Amino acid sequence: MAATRRKDAKPAMTAPRKSPKTTALSSFPIHVVAEILKEETKKLPLPIVTEQVRNRRDPFKVLISTMISLRTKDEVTAEASLRLYALADRPETLKDLPAEVIEKAIYPAGFYKTKAENIRRAAARIVEEYGGKVPEEIDELVRFQGVGRKTANLVRTLGYGLPGICVDTHVHRITNRWGYVQTANPDKTEMRLREILPEEYWIPINDWLVAYGQHLCAPVSPWCSRCRIASYCARVGVKRSR
Repeated sequence: MAATRRKDAKPAMTAPRKSPKTTALSSFPIHVVAEILKEETKKLPLPIVTEQVRNRRDPFKVLISTMISLRTKDEVTAEASLRLYALADRPETLKDLPAEVIEKAIYPAGFYKTKAENIRRAAARIVEEYGGKVPEEIDELVRFQGVGRKTANLVRTLGYGLPGICVDTHVHRITNRWGYVQTANPDKTEMRLREILPEEYWIPINDWLVAYGQHLCAPVSPWCSRCRIASYCARVGVKRSR
């Protein structure tokens, strides 16, 4: 007599079911939106770290400039980075600069004293533990003082051209505003985007949304009347727009 199959048993070749959340988001036209972003952001300035390495990949400069950029305006980051690199632009030379010299070079970047010490320690660690080569793995990079997942992903994507999703405040805010994700913080946004965002957009999504967030999709009162994505956007959390 044939064995009775349990009611809760799954057929051997049944494809995994999508979660209700994934199914609900499947209608968001991410490919259409990505094309709009690609076109629109050509008219806008690139984020400063991207601008600095657009002609040559340099993981070390991506790391250091991103460390400087935290809670600092792009124009301040650009000038601070140039002053610092005029003194030392490789870990072998930067590690020997006194913290006070680094402080003076990167001032008035936010928290410049803490950043100066973190930068000096990072340079020394790269030389002493990694033979002068910036590690490319996120788990290694986040061990550095002052380096979070945003910075680690930028080093991986801009510095090495490897897959990664850099999620800063703009990426987190805008993808939630669209209704594409529903997440509480940037780290959770990164993990969710790794599940649903087509890999072809992993690297450029940060550049696109930083530029878009700085010039159009502002935190408060975004320019919805000028936005070509407005008809696809759920406008989650938008109380007032222009």
